[in-house]
Amino acid sequence: MSWQPLLDAVAPIPLHAFAAIAAFVLGVVQLAAPKGTLPHRLLGWIWVLLLLTVAISSFWIHGDSFRIWRTWSPIHLLSIFAPVMLAMGVINARRHRIRAHAIFMTSIFAGALLIAGAFTLAPGRVMHTVVFGP
Repeated sequence: MSWQPLLDAVAPIPLHAFAAIAAFVLGVVQLAAPKGTLPHRLLGWIWVLLLLTVAISSFWIHGDSFRIWRTWSPIHLLSIFAPVMLAMGVINARRHRIRAHAIFMTSIFAGALLIAGAFTLAPGRVMHTVVFGP
């Protein structure tokens, strides 16, 4: 495993990837830690900002495969959907609808970080090279 391919990648790929990795790690902490505490709220806001960074930075990442409209691929739909899901999760937390909040946040963790993250390990992708080598 070598971080060099990611460090050598064109902007904003390193920002996007490191924000996603940080969001994944922080998301695991958030899922395991006690809920409703001050640390949970503070780390939750940091997690939201990290995911917004991931979603927004993705609009400047364009690969050659799976284009469906101009330079956009289906994964860019997730980049539109993610901020909406984040907003709904935050709104539900603020309204003390804890079950709905948990569903939104767990869903975005699974969809944006686990499922979409797994696709970054496909051959030809930067993260595949980072994890498995050239």
